[in-house]
Amino acid sequence: MSSKKIRIAICGYGNLGKGAEKAVANNKDMELVGIFTRRNPAEIAEQTSTKVISIDDVSEYVDDVDVIIMAGGLATDLPQQVPEFAKLFSTVDSFDTHKKIPEYLVAVDKQARKNGNISIISVGRDPGLFSMNRLYMESILFGTKAYSVNRLYMESFLFGTKAHSFWGEGVSQGHSDAIRRISGVKDARQDTIPMLEAMERVRKGENPDLSDGEKHRRICYVVAEEGADKGRIREEIIHMPNYFEPYDMTVYYIEEEELKTDYSGLPHGGFVLCTGETSPGVKQRMKFELDLDSNPEFTGAVLVAYARAAYRMKKEGQTGARTVFDVAPILLHPDAREEAIRKLL
Repeated sequence: MSSKKIRIAICGYGNLGKGAEKAVANNKDMELVGIFTRRNPAEIAEQTSTKVISIDDVSEYVDDVDVIIMAGGLATDLPQQVPEFAKLFSTVDSFDTHKKIPEYLVAVDKQARKNGNISIISVGRDPGLFSMNRLYMESILFGTKAYSVNRLYMESFLFGTKAHSFWGEGVSQGHSDAIRRISGVKDARQDTIPMLEAMERVRKGENPDLSDGEKHRRICYVVAEEGADKGRIREEIIHMPNYFEPYDMTVYYIEEEELKTDYSGLPHGGFVLCTGETSPGVKQRMKFELDLDSNPEFTGAVLVAYARAAYRMKKEGQTGARTVFDVAPILLHPDAREEAIRKLL
């Protein structure tokens, strides 16, 4: 394997960008070239020892960067930025609006393929690792449902099952960002709470058809700007399509200091659960679980692993957009294929 380090850049320096920065530092086969920002670079430079560059100058670094980790806002930044960046670089992102992933994939694929780059989209916890497990589960236990927790792997083994994801109680980065984009919102945090009754039905093997709203409820903690119309903000939150509209919603207005002191942590977790039968009366259960102290640091680590895969895929001559379903697991690991097989298989 080549001793040349993979040259990584990060676009955006919020919680996710900071998590990705830490993850790159933990990978000896990578080096962090710089952080691109829309903000004043001097402001970001005070927070990090990494070189900070204006996003306006990104085209000057085409020959210096192998993969850019796109760490901007999930709701609005990524749909605009990633197709543009894919014209210049290979990219990895964590776009998380499930219903819009197919059209997002097409938009990114067009630019990446045209310009000879690889873009791996919707990488992280869910979509991402949970998606892979849902696929595995529903592929192995046919006819069941994989309840997330991790869809892709599970639904491939047990035919006819369904893999359902239950996100553990914790902070959703994408949903929190979506609230902060609403006019009049100064800051916000959104917690996701699993519905225990639905989880118990899955554990019992009932194999129910569950909507997103039946699996989780959402609690929003919002700091409103002075004089903002809180009624309007609440209505925009609870009726936001693809984010909050299907859910049992609670919106609390709190002071900025309370948000910083009582709701500053960023934990998350959850599991994908699939129960099915391989023959009458022979029940099988599959489960994939995450318990995270820091959602952005973990997601950053996942993005960095997929940045390695993107680098290797481009070196093989591949172009276009990919999802986690399309990436061979061996490409994620820092070891050469033969060494990974010897140690892990």
